[in-house]
Amino acid sequence: MLIKWDTTSKYVVIFGAFLIFTLFSCARKVTFLTSPVVPAARGFVKVKKDNNKNYLIKIDLSNLAEVSRLQPAKNAYVIWLETDDHIAKNIGQIKSSGSLLSNKLRASFETVSSSKPSKIYITAEDNAESQYPGTQLVISTDNF
Repeated sequence: MLIKWDTTSKYVVIFGAFLIFTLFSCARKVTFLTSPVVPAARGFVKVKKDNNKNYLIKIDLSNLAEVSRLQPAKNAYVIWLETDDHIAKNIGQIKSSGSLLSNKLRASFETVSSSKPSKIYITAEDNAESQYPGTQLVISTDNF
């Protein structure tokens, strides 16, 4: 059976497909602000709510200097999630050696959180398991 499509039907199908695609790809992409510590660093965060009401967080960074080259030198880049209640949670670490940070100074990070982020930022720390962010803020997003 051959279906004959008129112009209006084609537009309705295209609009419907676009609407469905838009609804199911609602990841929010937020760019990091310019870093006062590593001005060449660039990156973005994508946050998407999954079917279990958790938040999938993906971070991509480039031109992030090795943490040992900072002044003062530190041991780890720690990623923090800030909630609407201004509570900071350590959600992981970016290692500045090995395969995570290549010769082109690129890094990526992915995690899932049950807390909705209002802001994501990275600090340089002596200890990657810190429970509270230190004072050396490297790069941050604005509030979502």
